[in-house]
Amino acid sequence: MNTNPAIAVVGTFDSKAEEHIFLRDRIKQRGFPAMTINVGTKNPAPVPVNLDLFKVIGANKPPVTESRDASINAMLLAAKARVKQLHRDRKICGIISAGGGTGTYLCTSIMRELPLDVPKVMISTVASRNMAEIVSTKDITMIHSVVDLLGVNSISGRILDKAAAAICAMAQSKWESSQKKKRIALPFFGFITRGAEATKLALEGMGYEVIAFHANGTGGMAMEELAAEGYFDGILDLATHELADDLMEGYCGGIGPERYEPVLGRSIPRLVVPGGLDCAVLEFTRQNIPDQYKTRKIFFYDFRSAIRLNIEETRILADQLAEKLNKDAKNVKILIPLKGWSEADDEEGPLYDPPINDSLTQRLREKLDSQIEIREVEYHINDSAFADIASKMMDEMIRVRS
Repeated sequence: MNTNPAIAVVGTFDSKAEEHIFLRDRIKQRGFPAMTINVGTKNPAPVPVNLDLFKVIGANKPPVTESRDASINAMLLAAKARVKQLHRDRKICGIISAGGGTGTYLCTSIMRELPLDVPKVMISTVASRNMAEIVSTKDITMIHSVVDLLGVNSISGRILDKAAAAICAMAQSKWESSQKKKRIALPFFGFITRGAEATKLALEGMGYEVIAFHANGTGGMAMEELAAEGYFDGILDLATHELADDLMEGYCGGIGPERYEPVLGRSIPRLVVPGGLDCAVLEFTRQNIPDQYKTRKIFFYDFRSAIRLNIEETRILADQLAEKLNKDAKNVKILIPLKGWSEADDEEGPLYDPPINDSLTQRLREKLDSQIEIREVEYHINDSAFADIASKMMDEMIRVRS
């Protein structure tokens, strides 16, 4: 009897049995065990499967008079719990599925319950669309089916077979980093790249491993999730720009409520820098400036442009940041570069406006818990000297916490 963990083949077998059985067989032919799980909400699987959740939740299945949403939610509740338990029990080592719109929604929702590094492959008829909410912060591999999934044919079979090959190769991966160092999370974005590079170099010189995150909304949320899973010994929030874009519905907005909140169940030092809080990045060019921004200072970038925030908006950001950081005051410090917060915010830059930056610092001093130290230094965020100061502060915070 094979006791190796299986690859879970999860899908709506009530409508896509042929495709999932094909995936199961192609996985087995490559020497891997496969566990079939039906998450269809209309009928039991028409073929034998290892786990038919339609039957499992039958007693609690909503009446037919209730909405389709109720059936899907009931299935998701059961499937998420069961798949998480299978992984905890080391019975599965990866997950794969194929489907249309509903199948993609169902099965990627289940995949997102599994932690980083568990292989997740979704063959989808809608993979060419915007997958931001589907993939979210997780390491899900999306494969566009190209043709619709209505049985297995000479084209869909090739796509499905390659997906099976991919999940098997992923499950074989045993790479482990040789580094056994303390890890620091470092969110940044393009306008402070030089500062991030210098900070990373300085921290690595102190013996840390630095994990960078693109502060684009999703990146910040992914960092918070991994922090909750215990990946980091410290967080150096070099870019708090996501707050500005979230306020102004900008390019890097859409952050979740957990951003900058205390990491549940953990005590992680967090050094916060107002990187990018001088501006919001919006999708327009110099040829199509929205009327409401024509009087603003603007940094034209590419298909995006950065607008200078005003004092009212800056104070709102200070209030939001203070409310969040006060919940974990003992683990937080703030470092403010007085000569600018982005490449567009320096003495020669188009967004330079020290009084507005000062308004954020003043508001933070009014709103922050007295335990939270605010340190100001006469450097620009992209100066190497600022990187040295930030790195030393982060190191000291970790040492004190340790």
